[in-house]
Amino acid sequence: MLKNKEIVAVLLSISFSFGCNPKPKAEMGYLKVSENHRFFETGNKQPFFWQGDTGWLLFSKLNHNEAKFYLDDRQKKGFNVIQVMVVHSLSEVDAYGDSAIIDHNLSRPNLKIRQNENGSYWQNIDYVIDLAAKKNIYIALVPVWGSIVKSGKVSLQQAKAYASFLAERYKGKPNVIWMNGGDIPGSDSTDIWQTIGETIHEISPKQLITFHPRGRTQSSTWFQNADWLSFNCFQSGHRRYDQDTSAGELHYGEDNFKYVQMDYLKKPTKPTLDAEPSYEDIPQGLHDTLQPRWQAKDVRRYAYWSVFAGACGFTYGDNSVMQFHDSSESTGAYGARKDWRLALEDSGAAQMIYLKKLMLSHSYFDRVPDQGIVVDQGEKYNRIMATSGKDYVFVYDYSGRSFSLNLKSFNWKNLKIGWYNPRNGDIQGTHAAKNTGIMQFNPPMDMHIAEGKDWVLIIDGM
Repeated sequence: MLKNKEIVAVLLSISFSFGCNPKPKAEMGYLKVSENHRFFETGNKQPFFWQGDTGWLLFSKLNHNEAKFYLDDRQKKGFNVIQVMVVHSLSEVDAYGDSAIIDHNLSRPNLKIRQNENGSYWQNIDYVIDLAAKKNIYIALVPVWGSIVKSGKVSLQQAKAYASFLAERYKGKPNVIWMNGGDIPGSDSTDIWQTIGETIHEISPKQLITFHPRGRTQSSTWFQNADWLSFNCFQSGHRRYDQDTSAGELHYGEDNFKYVQMDYLKKPTKPTLDAEPSYEDIPQGLHDTLQPRWQAKDVRRYAYWSVFAGACGFTYGDNSVMQFHDSSESTGAYGARKDWRLALEDSGAAQMIYLKKLMLSHSYFDRVPDQGIVVDQGEKYNRIMATSGKDYVFVYDYSGRSFSLNLKSFNWKNLKIGWYNPRNGDIQGTHAAKNTGIMQFNPPMDMHIAEGKDWVLIIDGM
């Protein structure tokens, strides 16, 4: 039998390994909801952590070379889902001047092919979807943006015909996911959203589908029991605590984890994620361009808070990238001022891969939110978020404060402890310790870090 000193020596000799152990290659097929209905998995039952990006105007703004440039970058940074609008306006045209529909009628897609050029609007979409598939990227298609439907310019019959066209055209594309709605509450034009969802699901039952709601709302409010809704998503939005004037229980401010907590308790059980949090470099509150702008540290907070609360992934967004703002244009929407090619390098985007690597570094499908082990959970920026699996605990500390955990419920005599840096994926302070029950933890005080004080505590039980 090993003595205590020998146990410590053995534990110290075991380093944390992220991505070092070879795993089966992820299969580029239709995604599925996991058996416990909390996560996604590939066709060969490997974990799929949704690392999304909002490329809303990809189809209308970028030519083929630009689309390849964008997808190459996002692939290198670990993104595996791109959220894109199919039709943002009834006057929609692509970078080649081809219109999406005829006579502003959603039920009349323009399939006319121009000779010796790049084909139709829809062939451009086909090209991007196929290109993304080669890069193991899924495309989450928003059929029609909510403002079009809200304007009353789409009838129920037109919606059904259009949804049938989309589903028939793309049902054979395993890397297509459907994102019904589009920045609109499900209570607005509910019959149309139900029709689109039901039609797509009936024609293409293998493809996942969700509903993208208005800011500070969640799809589960209206469609939790809908058979066509494979998973939930919410839009936590772009407001600070003091800017959130939402009424009642949805007065959450920046606490996006609360939407996950609500969805987590609902039946039937469905995965959920934040599909639109505050974008990097967008004004706080969205509309006043003189307000401070959200930074990478804010993006990380939204990501880790929501995932540790039980989400199946997270969608990142950048102000200039989501609208593909070009430097030759005047100031873009929401004060976008940076060329999208340069904005691809905004630090928050590159840091999202470290969250995905962390979540895939340990057992995946047994992970649950575990706030009960946090002695003082804290409020607002002092919030401590915990999640655990069978043999590990992850704890996210945004403010860099000391905190205590109650580990009595875990049948672990010894612990392997380290601090994960969400800015670069490095691990510091690895050491072994005995499980003494209630234990205090102090994150590293790295004076060289200028951008945020957040850390992730990693505990492996022995």
